[in-house]
Amino acid sequence: MSKTTIAPSEVARRVQEDDTEDRFILDVRNEDDYDEWKIPGSENIPVYDELLDYDYSTLESQLDELPEKEEIVVVCVAGVTSARAAEFLREHGFNATSIDDGMNGWGRVHRQYEIQDVDGIVQIVRPGTGCVSYLAYDDGEAIVVDPSQYIDQYLNAADERDLEIMGVADTHAHADHVSGARQLAGELDVPYYLHKDDASELDSVTELEDSETIAVGNRELDMIYTPGHTPGSVSFQFDDALLSGDTLFLRSVGRPDLEDSAEDAVREAAGQLFDSLDQLTNLDDETVVLPGHFSGEESRPLATELGKLREETTNELLSYVEANDETAFVETIVESLTDEPANYNEIKQINWGKQQPGGDTEALELGPNNCAAN
Repeated sequence: MSKTTIAPSEVARRVQEDDTEDRFILDVRNEDDYDEWKIPGSENIPVYDELLDYDYSTLESQLDELPEKEEIVVVCVAGVTSARAAEFLREHGFNATSIDDGMNGWGRVHRQYEIQDVDGIVQIVRPGTGCVSYLAYDDGEAIVVDPSQYIDQYLNAADERDLEIMGVADTHAHADHVSGARQLAGELDVPYYLHKDDASELDSVTELEDSETIAVGNRELDMIYTPGHTPGSVSFQFDDALLSGDTLFLRSVGRPDLEDSAEDAVREAAGQLFDSLDQLTNLDDETVVLPGHFSGEESRPLATELGKLREETTNELLSYVEANDETAFVETIVESLTDEPANYNEIKQINWGKQQPGGDTEALELGPNNCAAN
């Protein structure tokens, strides 16, 4: 008997490894929800509301459009209506499964990657949210950088490599996801590192000053103060690797409007961001850039040498920095800002320590990643 459900992590593996031959991902959510946030390569038949009422008429009318020889993987919001759709499809002769917990489950998936030619870095990617975090390690010790609220992911990653987590750091006070840094640091009784300009009302935080270092085994995680995305944004250099947080992405840079969206404030922060990027581009060309977010890039791990990133034309805003054109940089950012991350004000209040997590913190951060400036 064929299985009726599939784990979101297995779907993520297939999507990333391009193991999608003979498989068809069918999203049955409403069209607006699908357009806002989707699994790459999926197709939409918007029958969510009908399926809630056990109405299969529209889905039945689309049966001729569905592949007969491929496995159909169905997804909805939480796995309920997709299970109904998959059962209906099986009754009509299709090989159909439902993704466990739907897009909610997709948003919780984490995948680990070692970085080729970079020693001592594990990249942990959330394909459903675009968030990226890291485990930097040496000689049996590790520092976790930008962890999600799912702290078991980092405990397991360290255990798999026989590493002791000696500290946890955030590159900035996040606006797109609830940080797990304080919880993880508290559970392990290790320091939680954050730049003082982003510490706000947090207790039990080891405030970073400019140009500080954090010992990791026999190596050091060197902080580079890179304000702009937030007042206390930092990047970390670990030998030839640059954990660039939300300052520099592979195809964009961090947006500077989530602290204060008034145009004058955005322009001032964008100017700071320009200077920070100018500082980073002075690093060696062989420096491997490891960003805190991604948006649409298919390669894994997410890593590009700085010299290659500077030469390519895929990062328009970085090209303005290379040309020393701050005016074009600022104007492009001001003119191209998109919708803010979902629930970003509430998320920031939690990450600042001004509000205690309550209710469904998992639901707060579900949705598309909108931390890039363009």
